[in-house]
Amino acid sequence: MTDTLVERARDALDTAYVPYSEYRVGAAIRTTDGTVFTGSNIENANYSNSLHAEEVALASAVTDGHRTFDRLAVTSGARDGVTPCGMCRQTLAEFCDDDLRVVCDEGDGTTSEYTLGELLPSTIGPETLEAAKRSGE
Repeated sequence: MTDTLVERARDALDTAYVPYSEYRVGAAIRTTDGTVFTGSNIENANYSNSLHAEEVALASAVTDGHRTFDRLAVTSGARDGVTPCGMCRQTLAEFCDDDLRVVCDEGDGTTSEYTLGELLPSTIGPETLEAAKRSGE
């Protein structure tokens, strides 16, 4: 049986704009009050301006006033267990605790699950910047 949040991430694949890589990614993030926001990747010809599905989902939630999250599901058209990239992990860490559950779709009802802290240990956060200010660096 497929997880509801994974299903929402899969639904988001339909809106992906991927004319270059043809690698569709969908994400669904759940707030602590149970609201779900989805996103898909949006490519740009220069690649560096591309938006990742996780960022799009998170940005939608933050724009709507949400700041606390408990679960994220990520999928791709290939159902290959894709995890958020390093840039997305750092963006998630701005708003999510290390215990954010990250569910990665392997297909056929199979998932891998991690915490954000497992995927991105020793993240750069506000406390890192404050410590640097205090030490004069």
